[in-house]
Amino acid sequence: MACAKKLLFRVFLNNSLTANRTITMSAARRAEEAIEKLKEDNPYYSKYASKIAKLQQTSAEEFLDRVERVLNPIKDGQSQARSYSELLNPKQKLQAEQAAELPHKKLTDIMKLELIEDKTAEEVSQIWLEYHKTKEVLAATLSTSQYENLMARAKEHPVFLLPLPRSEGFEFVMLQFAANTVHFTPLLAYQVHHENAPECLTLVHYTEVQDKGVVLMRGEYDTKVLTAQEAQCLANELQMFYLKPDEGKLRLLETFTRKPDEFKHMDLIKEVENIQLV
Repeated sequence: MACAKKLLFRVFLNNSLTANRTITMSAARRAEEAIEKLKEDNPYYSKYASKIAKLQQTSAEEFLDRVERVLNPIKDGQSQARSYSELLNPKQKLQAEQAAELPHKKLTDIMKLELIEDKTAEEVSQIWLEYHKTKEVLAATLSTSQYENLMARAKEHPVFLLPLPRSEGFEFVMLQFAANTVHFTPLLAYQVHHENAPECLTLVHYTEVQDKGVVLMRGEYDTKVLTAQEAQCLANELQMFYLKPDEGKLRLLETFTRKPDEFKHMDLIKEVENIQLV
């Protein structure tokens, strides 16, 4: 009887191991097939290949679920990849940062404030732009009123999508405001990695010299994902929608925030299709 129990245990154990191995191998095989499909269907895959591969190795099942949303936008009559309502609260860490109202970085990390205490807003702006001329970053200045308008609109629309013109067409980039910082993440990367998706551009607005009537902006971008022109294009589009929006752009912001299921990405492209990279 004891021998029979041992034999039975071994049979069940072996069957269980075989089943688990089969499921794992099946998921891994399907993940490989999904990767090939993603390469064919998305021209921007190569930019995020290493990060996508890392997720694939960590959990094939989770990877498959996320890629399924990208490859098969329509399932059971509902849109998955174009369900923009799920983008309205994309990154919990950034929400905590927003609630704390803490700046992403401090101006003192870049320059000594005592050296510009007696400078005018115009002089500070000139120093700021001159300092960043030779650096691989974006730099700009806003008046206090411009910054206040930007933050007021950001409070109403903290998350949005921007279409980035590329040679293959348009790539969508998600932006999210958190305190005085704007975080940009490629939509493809977010769909695969969710809240762990790496950012391609971060714009920080430094308000330490706001009493002079000027706010300093600095943007750092991932050179493996964006060129300087593309990073500047995203910054320009941000201004178009949040600082100088016309009726059409305001309508898109409202639709994305209030009625995300009615938001159409082609309407967004039409608004910016004439933009040229500068």
